[in-house]
Formats: sequence, structure tokens, C-alpha cells
Amino acid sequence: MLELRHLRTLAALHETGSVSRAAKRVHLTQSALSHQIKALQTHYRLPMVQRRGQSVELTDAGKHLVALAETVLEAIQVTERGLAKISEQASGSLRIALECHTCFDWLMPLMDAFRQHWPDVELDLVSGFHSDPIRLLEEGLADVVIGSENKRRRDIAHHPLFCFEILAVLPPDHALRRKRILQAPDFSGMTLITYPVPEDRIDLIHHVLKPAGIHPERRTAELTVAILQLVASRRGIAALPSWGLKNYVEHEYVIARRIGSSGLWSNLYASTLKETAARPYLRDFLATAKNTCFATLEGIVPLE
Repeated sequence: MLELRHLRTLAALHETGSVSRAAKRVHLTQSALSHQIKALQTHYRLPMVQRRGQSVELTDAGKHLVALAETVLEAIQVTERGLAKISEQASGSLRIALECHTCFDWLMPLMDAFRQHWPDVELDLVSGFHSDPIRLLEEGLADVVIGSENKRRRDIAHHPLFCFEILAVLPPDHALRRKRILQAPDFSGMTLITYPVPEDRIDLIHHVLKPAGIHPERRTAELTVAILQLVASRRGIAALPSWGLKNYVEHEYVIARRIGSSGLWSNLYASTLKETAARPYLRDFLATAKNTCFATLEGIVPLE
């Protein structure tokens, strides 16, 4: 009765805590997913999940099967790597372009782990800031673009990674330090420190400030640590992904505040050419990226 699809479903429920998000992850309707769980519960005469308000949690029986799922799904991934090597699909190049420059924090360890599994795949980072990163794929200058764009293009596949919150970053003694939530007018007259990219690719400006008629002065820096240094030195304020701020906030180097009552959220995708997306090492890179991020980054939520 227990099948691989059941293990994938339970793993998705465990990771997302939501029937709707889990169903999207395993490409099922919510009804079909619920039917799977009901069939398992009937077969084993044990509850697998329990509702907690709007979310769901696994019971002890469900957690027992998730432990099995983690082992089995990892073993399948390892086996698929081996089969790819046997079929001589284990070599090539993987050139990665980053629109999300804070992603260096988790990308470097991921690349190190990837090299151990795919030693014959040449890894490289495409340097510089690009006004249209997706064009790098179309021109054959990159194999993966990690960023926020998911506009439909005929030859491009956008693979969802996760959703994350962007927080305002201030020096500890800033005049706004006592406010727990910042609204658009709070940024009026401030200097905004950003990466050197066009304004329409900066979520704070595009989604919050520009609609409110606020046009802050900008100062740019190419490195995240440089942006944080400028903020700490009272040269301006910034808006950065929450996952990259924890250590700096804990050491009181800077402080972080939510933007808007519901927060400012952004989505992250890994984009590839459709024709190359099926390459075994590329599929493995995307799966490993998602697994690594959910295991190591705090505050991110599934994006399907």
C-alpha cells in the first residue's frame, strides 16, 4: 500500500505545513492529496496529520513515515546521479548568474557540495550586474539565473525556490529605531543604499516607495557586507532579505524592521532554458538548492 508518491506527499506536508502548498509542490489537487492521506490512514488505521488552525502537522505515525521518506528520497537522488554518470550525462558546464546578490551566502556552500557529486561538471559564476539577466540564458552566456523574474518567455523555464521577507536595515541609534513597522512615508528624505541595479528591480522602490510618490536618494555598493557597513556608519538605510541579517542583528551591528503591516515579500526562482532543464546535473543542482535553503535559511516559505 505504501508507495513512493505517498512519501513525497508526506514530505511536502511536513515541509510546507499546508495542504494547498503541499499539493502544488507534488502537482496534485488538494482533493487528490487529501484522498492519498485518507487512504493511508485507512490502511494503517492511524491518523497521519492533524489540523492546527490554518496549518497541518504530522502525527507520530506521519513523522515516522517522513523519516523513511527522507532516507528513500535521498537514496533515489543518489541513484539517479549514478545512472547519469553511467549514461555519460555527468559532464558539462554550469554557469550561474545571480540577480540576488545576497544569495552568495548560501550559494557558495551549495556549490562546494555540488562539486563532490558532479566533479566533471565545470562550475562558474557569471560576474557583474546585468540589466536583463534572463537574456544571458538566451545568448548562451549562462545556464542558470537566480533571481526574482518569472515572466513567461517562450524558451525559458522558471523553477521556484522560495519566498522570503525583505526587511528595512537601520543603524542601531536611528531615529526610527522605536518603530516596529515602517511605512512608505518613513523613508522620505532618507538615503537608500542598494546594489547597483535599475530601480524597477528593487522591491522596496518598485512596490512601496514609487507608488507612494517617494523618490529617495540612492547610494550603491556591490557587496552585501559593504551595504551593511554603510548602514552601520549612518550613511543611509537599506532593505535586504531577512535570512542575511541574523548575525548582524544579533551582534547589534544593525537593526531590522518590517516594511508594511504584512511585510514586503519577494519570490526567488532559478531560471534555465527549457531545452537544458532536463540535464541530470542541472536537475540535481535545482533540487539540492531548494533542500539546502530550507534546511539552513530561517524565515523562508515554500514557493510553488
